[in-house]
Amino acid sequence: MARSRGVGAVLGWAFTHALLLAAAVLAASYVPAARQAVPQLGAVHAAAVEAWALLAPGGAWHPAAFIEHKGHLVVEASLLVVISFLLLQGTFRPSKDEEEPLTEREIDELCDEWEPEPLYPPVSAAQTGWKEPVISSQAGTQVVVNGKTALDMCSLNFLGIAGSGEIREACRGTIEKYGVGSCGPRGFYGTIDVHLQLEERLARFMGSEEAILYSYDLATLPSIIPAFASKKDLILCDEGVNYGIQNGANLSRAKVLYFKHNDLQDLERLLKQQEAADRRHRKPLNRRFIVVEGIYANTGELAPLDGIKELKERYKYRLIVDESVALGVLGPRGRGAAEHFGCAAEDVEIVGGSMGNSLASIGGFCAGDREIVDHQRLSGLGYCFSASLPPFLATAGICALDVLESRGSELIPRVQENARKFRKLAAAIPQLAVVGGEADEVSPLVHLQLHPTPPPEQYAAGDEKLQALIDDCLAREGVLLALARYSKLERARPPPSLRVAITAAHTHADLQKAVAAIKASAKRVLG
Repeated sequence: MARSRGVGAVLGWAFTHALLLAAAVLAASYVPAARQAVPQLGAVHAAAVEAWALLAPGGAWHPAAFIEHKGHLVVEASLLVVISFLLLQGTFRPSKDEEEPLTEREIDELCDEWEPEPLYPPVSAAQTGWKEPVISSQAGTQVVVNGKTALDMCSLNFLGIAGSGEIREACRGTIEKYGVGSCGPRGFYGTIDVHLQLEERLARFMGSEEAILYSYDLATLPSIIPAFASKKDLILCDEGVNYGIQNGANLSRAKVLYFKHNDLQDLERLLKQQEAADRRHRKPLNRRFIVVEGIYANTGELAPLDGIKELKERYKYRLIVDESVALGVLGPRGRGAAEHFGCAAEDVEIVGGSMGNSLASIGGFCAGDREIVDHQRLSGLGYCFSASLPPFLATAGICALDVLESRGSELIPRVQENARKFRKLAAAIPQLAVVGGEADEVSPLVHLQLHPTPPPEQYAAGDEKLQALIDDCLAREGVLLALARYSKLERARPPPSLRVAITAAHTHADLQKAVAAIKASAKRVLG
């Protein structure tokens, strides 16, 4: 809090009051009684009359006479001089002599007044008291949780191959050859031959020209979207997309608009609205994207990609689809929701996805045309600045693709049938509602929301109730479930729900046991 020396303030006060005094004297000179009392006012009055005669219309100093005698050239020349002076003038910096440093007392007062903002939002007692279940066995339908065997209904191991002995043996061989880590980014010294093999296999499997690997699935879409969209571009997102997509759209600095979840009419409304705005403002061409998920992680519902494809072609947009959940469970060959809805590989410009679900590994990938993939090798931040995927995990991905290509015709129908069975059975659970309709019955990711849906201000209380149900179900029924959790940075979080994952390895008895356990725990906890 610096203080001015006051010299400028004093001069300003003196000039203002002198101007007011001059105006008062001039006004008094027009009063006859004042001129008689003060002879000097007569001289002031005469001077004022003469000055007005010069400035009044027809006078020698009137602007009209000035212009007639080419006086405007003098004004224009003066303006040019002033403008040139201002353009050539350096940046103004206040003199250090004009300010004084803060005193010790002023510094102490400011420090006492300052209150820092919290680094994190308030944490509830339920959050601080929650302890995550600890698994001490290999992946499968039966796992050891906190020392007890339980039916696993929350692992996203949709094809049931994560604990495959064949994959473990292949990974063991890769570890013996390369070790457990690459210790470097792909663009420097972190590219191993198995990375290139997996990229080639992914491209061939997805029917695209090329594919690129990312070390972390959550960083995949936040790297892909900013690589292609910038602040002059436009992104239309379904309002139900996961946080990774939201984060990628924000990082791109593009204009982001959200349409209602799975609502093609609302999407078309935004497309028409933008088209009309472009005509009105004659906006130059830019890149435009529609971004959706094949199966939405936050709801377990399928995106209507057949309708979205038609709209994106009609209005000339590019389509980005996150196939993280749909990969390996939808489509005749397991390519995802695009294949499920009859879309060809070239109908979706950019496909991203996680290898942490059906492919029994870690990391993410992007598949598309050669130019799209090559551009990310220099512009995909998660690719350029992260250590590459450990080689044995690339081997796990290759083996998972082998299983999908050889046994996909058996595993894919099985996981879809299990999803149908579970959804039908779960529809009878009291106080919980299955999210999704008939079009989503093949989705193996099932959300069971509280019914009736609580208002947003009661979402935290709803989460606590469902967590109590989950704890009861594990302790008393031997079934492991998961609460759908969301980041505080989410644009708008969905209502509280249980997240249940159905796999090809589950039997009909497993599904019946899970539903019976949820019913029993719901009766005890929810009433």
